[in-house]
Formats: sequence, structure tokens, C-alpha cells
Amino acid sequence: MDYYVPAYLALVVASVCVISIPTHLAGNRERGVLKRYHASSVSVWAVAGAEVVVAFALSTVSAVLLLVAATLAYDFAAPQSVLGVAGAFVYVTAGFAALGLLLGAVLPTARAAQAAGMLIWFVMLFIGGAGPPPEVMTGGMQSILEVTPLWHAVKVLQDAWLGLDAGLSWLIVGAICVVSAALSLRFFRWE
Repeated sequence: MDYYVPAYLALVVASVCVISIPTHLAGNRERGVLKRYHASSVSVWAVAGAEVVVAFALSTVSAVLLLVAATLAYDFAAPQSVLGVAGAFVYVTAGFAALGLLLGAVLPTARAAQAAGMLIWFVMLFIGGAGPPPEVMTGGMQSILEVTPLWHAVKVLQDAWLGLDAGLSWLIVGAICVVSAALSLRFFRWE
């Protein structure tokens, strides 16, 4: 459980950000809500910021519920640094929120956004380090594992929780955040 608690925290964040944000954003575009925001001089920054704030709130509540349930059901080691885990959690959430914004910015409908988000999430669930241990995966699956955002998020949270070396995963999560945020703001469509 020491390995899986931080992995499941990353999985919770991924589910909120990769499924909810794109679906909500594309749904608002479909219903004309974003067009009305644009006509009311609401900036893309305000729309994106609101989505990120909601993602942080939902991710935090979900993470607290997960930790409470895990504490009641399992015996696992407390984090080496609670502040470090909190910082890593914020970092990972920012990365996934930016990825969710990108999906919501480019996908035309809520159904398309939900389908893409679910597909990405399920691939990450089974191959991203929160499911079967990487050691039991085939060589091809391990190659896919290393390019999933969840794998790097898991490593970042495990680094903070267990003191494991995340290596370049900190930079990769940061790059995902910056590149996704820039692309989502560049390709954001009001209608």
C-alpha cells in the first residue's frame, strides 16, 4: 500500500482533470455558454482559471476521501514530508488540469471530450503505474508506460511520499503543464 497510495492520488487527479474538465468545457461550447462568456468580455484566462480552481477543489476533496478510506482499511507508511506531498499534489494537479484544458479546448463536443478523456484515463489506469506493477508488464507495455503522464505523476508523488528518486519525471510533468497550457490557450475556441 505504501507504493499504491501515492499512485492512487495521482489517478484521482487524472480522473478529475482528464475526464471532467474537457467534458465540461466542450459541453459549455456546445450549449453556447462560452460564446455568451466571450460576448460578455470574459477572458479565456478567467474561463481556464475557473476550470482549474474547480479541478483543484474536486481533486483535493477526492484525495482526502481516498486517504481517509485508505487509513481506515490499510496499514501504510505516512509520508516522509506532508508539505512535500502537498506540493507534489499541487504540481501534479496543475499538470493534469492543463492537459484537461487542452483536450477541452480542441475537442468539438462534450461526447468527443468525454470519449477521449475516458480513453486516455483507462490507458493510464492500466499502464500508467497505478495498476499492475511495471515489473510484470511486457516490454511493449513498459514502453507505453514511460510515455503516459500518469507514470510521471505517480513517480513525482512517490518521490515526495516515499523518498524515491523521480528523476526526470518532475521536469516531464512540468513540461506537460506548460506545453498543454500554452496550446490550450492558443487553440481555445469560443464556439
